[in-house]
Amino acid sequence: MGPHPAVAAIRLAVRRVLHDVLTEHQTDPTATPATDARPLGPSPDRPAPLVLVACSGGADSMALASALAFEARKLAVRAGGITVDHGLQDGSAQRAAEVAGRMTALGLDPVESVAVSVGREGGPEAAARDARYAALDEAAERHGATAVLLGHTRDDQAETVLLGLARGSGIRSLSGMAAVSGAAGRYRRPFLELDRQTVRKACVAQELAVWDDPHNADPAYTRSRLRHEGLPALEKALGKGVVEALARTAQLSRDDADALDSWAADAEAAVRDETGRLECAKLFGLPPAVRRRILRRAMIAEGAPAGSLFARHIEEVDRLITGWRGQGAINLPGRVEARRQGGRLVIRQG
Repeated sequence: MGPHPAVAAIRLAVRRVLHDVLTEHQTDPTATPATDARPLGPSPDRPAPLVLVACSGGADSMALASALAFEARKLAVRAGGITVDHGLQDGSAQRAAEVAGRMTALGLDPVESVAVSVGREGGPEAAARDARYAALDEAAERHGATAVLLGHTRDDQAETVLLGLARGSGIRSLSGMAAVSGAAGRYRRPFLELDRQTVRKACVAQELAVWDDPHNADPAYTRSRLRHEGLPALEKALGKGVVEALARTAQLSRDDADALDSWAADAEAAVRDETGRLECAKLFGLPPAVRRRILRRAMIAEGAPAGSLFARHIEEVDRLITGWRGQGAINLPGRVEARRQGGRLVIRQG
């Protein structure tokens, strides 16, 4: 008798990602792709890649940890786990230690609990996310991990799309989370095509102990309100299938955004002068979607945090080009300012 259907589904999703990791990092570079490219097993010169799971102890990440441990034993992959203690709740250190113990019991190695200090920039949710990813990046570098698996589901993707829509941040926000992201494709999200209910069923079927973070039900947090009030209201008004439709929107938006980003990257050199400054007249001649991408790239390059740049920031700077009436400098997140000066757009730390 085979595994529970939900367990089989999560294992298949993880297996596909592990095969991708092996193909990308262990394929013979001398092989002909059309004929004999194939994953190679570990050797003294090519050790088995290490894949880590980021595990909070919740149902999504515990199901992911379990599937990784199961599938890694059948492949030439080493599997470990990282849990991040944000220190935002009483007893968080103890819970992090318990999660680490559960991962060790699954057979993951290495396993580590990392404590972080959460700042305030961008709000509590953004600050916690920034601290978490910084810790995961550091842990991956320290352990030499090839990839870090994240337990985001299709429901998380739908929430992310709606949050992007509410911010009015453009098509890139509507593209949600990528299946592969981060430096060198470090972060992988195997569950983006699985719903949260399937993942929870897998935990029940395997009798996995899970921890439900009270922050996920706290109406003080935007995502929590969206999860427990916004999405149910949409489904009541529009019928079932809203989550699936939003996830499809994310993929379509991502394809469009990737194409526009590529266009903007190619066009950027042509709108800079010999000193590297942006020329307003040349920027004016570009399609708005391309021009605004160039502006956003320039703001981030000068130190504006990407997660804090909203549509209104881009629009205000864009008006220095399209609606110039002698207005002063525009203040941007990260103490960056943008001003028009001698027909050039100057963006720099203020």
